Amino acid sequence: MKVQVRYFASIREVLGTGESIELHEETTTVGEVRDRLIASSAAHATALARGRALRSALNQALCDESAVVDADAELAFFPPVTGG
Repeated sequence: MKVQVRYFASIREVLGTGESIELHEETTTVGEVRDRLIASSAAHATALARGRALRSALNQALCDESAVVDADAELAFFPPVTGG
């Protein structure tokens, strides 16, 4: 299944606006996607690090890392406070 990942604020400065990723698992959570992205490159590991406070949104609704990601979903990562 394909998922569109978007990045905002300081994460966007490191990783760009986003990317499309292909997931082969039937059931995947936001946390599992984050872990996969962290493992994909040093830049992702820094921007999405587990020690870093991040918020996530699934299909434009705030969610926690246990939320299940469906096919064709949009997943966003951003710091807890962002500017306008």
